Amino acid sequence: MAERLLVLAVDADNDLYRKTRITGPVIGRQDNLKAAAKLALADPSDPDANTMFEAVKKFDELKKKGYAVQVATITGAEKEGFDADRELSRQIDIVIDRFKSDACVLVTDGKSDTRVVPLLKNRIKLNSVDILRIKQAEQLENTYFTVLEKLKEPHYARIVFGIPAVLFILFALSYYFNLGWELPVALIGIYLVVKASGFEDSLSNSFRGLGFSIDRLSFVFYIGSLVFFMIGMIVGYGNYSSLTATTNNQLTLVSAAIQGFLIIFPVSMVFYLIGRVMDLENRHMRYRAITQGTYVGYALIVLSLLYITSSWFVGQIYFWQFIVYSIIAIAFGYGVSKFSASLRKSAIKRARLKEKNVINDIGAYIGKIKDVDSKHGMIFVKTEYGSIIKYDIDRITSVADRVMIR
Repeated sequence: MAERLLVLAVDADNDLYRKTRITGPVIGRQDNLKAAAKLALADPSDPDANTMFEAVKKFDELKKKGYAVQVATITGAEKEGFDADRELSRQIDIVIDRFKSDACVLVTDGKSDTRVVPLLKNRIKLNSVDILRIKQAEQLENTYFTVLEKLKEPHYARIVFGIPAVLFILFALSYYFNLGWELPVALIGIYLVVKASGFEDSLSNSFRGLGFSIDRLSFVFYIGSLVFFMIGMIVGYGNYSSLTATTNNQLTLVSAAIQGFLIIFPVSMVFYLIGRVMDLENRHMRYRAITQGTYVGYALIVLSLLYITSSWFVGQIYFWQFIVYSIIAIAFGYGVSKFSASLRKSAIKRARLKEKNVINDIGAYIGKIKDVDSKHGMIFVKTEYGSIIKYDIDRITSVADRVMIR
């Protein structure tokens, strides 16, 4: 019996949907030809159309050789990274489930599409990777137009145009309100820390998952969170303005503004937490709800420390009071850590993790859970090769039909 093969084309940044409104996966020779033709008409310079045509060509060649073959195109997400990998993993599962193949032939244009290789290797045997080389003119003029085309894509436009635009706006606002250059530089520094530490994707996924829908009660809490945030900004600016007549010390002025803002902002965070937990509970993601609560608890501790520091700078408390209040805040932080760990262990016990499949945060299969040590916070995963890997329970990001580990 001839080997059953799957010819798979990859569009990691989902140009197919953005330019033609065709969603992946695209399965079958005729559907791929139609989709590739529509994409080529929408943007003749897009290499993903050529990749799809190459996949159809490879399909025809293998079929002539007597293989039982099918062709499909899978798409990722506009913002490459976790979202793209998760969508690629989902579509790979759909294609493999629909066409029970023995091996796969990957067709790619050789850019970021090769990130799909580890996702495939854990699901199906990979026979070959066919990298399509698009012939490009080497003249400077063609390079110029290539750069212009790239700048039309939202991912690159946000970097090239968006970041300088935000910088200009920050400095303009700072000049208008006479805040000096320190505040914009501090905000830029905070952004760079978030970017460097990898929190950006987590934050964007968190805000994307808010789901502002009037059909859900959580909508009320999200709106309340936004309202209290704006009130906090107004109170902070009011504190700043009221002191400008009595002092020119920027440290005192900024401390007063932070203090006013932090009086209201914790209420905003609590409202956000309630709405978020309600959404996660409705989706049966209790472990992630506990994690969200832990993050908010830590944030409130940090904000309280910032408030205490601002109060000391303004002169509302003595230094010894600053030390005492800081120790109390740190003690509360330790209590939050212990309490959240206890809740997570309890949730793990109720989740019945044994024999559940484990995947990592890009969708690659790791193995199956064989044992859980809730006392020491460990799970034991048996890989498909028979080896046992130990993971800390804190590395679990979600528990559903499968367990995801970061």
